[in-house]
Amino acid sequence: MERPLSGRALAALAPLESRFYQRTTETVARALLGKVLIRDLPEGRVAVRLTEVEAYLGVADPAAHTYGGRRSARNEVMWGDGGHLYVYFTYGMHFCSNVVTRRTGVPEAVLLRGGVPVVGSPLMAARRGNRDARRLLDGPAKLCQGLGIGRALNGADLTLGDEVWLASDGFECQRSWVRRLPRVGVAYAGEAAAWPLRFVVELDARARPRRVLGMRRGGGGAIGRRDR
Repeated sequence: MERPLSGRALAALAPLESRFYQRTTETVARALLGKVLIRDLPEGRVAVRLTEVEAYLGVADPAAHTYGGRRSARNEVMWGDGGHLYVYFTYGMHFCSNVVTRRTGVPEAVLLRGGVPVVGSPLMAARRGNRDARRLLDGPAKLCQGLGIGRALNGADLTLGDEVWLASDGFECQRSWVRRLPRVGVAYAGEAAAWPLRFVVELDARARPRRVLGMRRGGGGAIGRRDR
């Protein structure tokens, strides 16, 4: 899972196309596990293999920024086409990054919660303050800090291969490696807090397959209604 990539191999990876993102949000969330998130920093190129994501389902999801049709300058990116990056500031100190899914007018997205470095680990460690390598990028704010993702990248088109993009190097997460868990930090959302929309694959997943949990929910739609 944490196998490194060479700079040449990384350069050969094409950005995922728009159609990858314009599927159902749960489908995209599951498919993002194992994909490579690539970022060009002033110091050099870095890349992370995604290991944890969280789906948010828009206007009918009480845990979403767009719940009930809320629309503002802050969440406007979510109302556009899938394949763009939605970045928001939380707790007055951290950024979180999300992949917008579906199509224009269906404001859903997937929060990028964590990953493991595959290229540029020293650069990301320096941005993180040389923290414990095992927990370098195990949280949405840590991921943004390590990859230098901030407000300037809100709305970035992930299909262009410009400053930030997602690609596949052929790695696929088998069904038995993946856990589906309740989302984190959304207790205010009532029953929706228990929806198993957090998708996780662990480095030792091959040795410890997990049961996929069932889900009870009322309907459709992306990102926590209040900052997490």
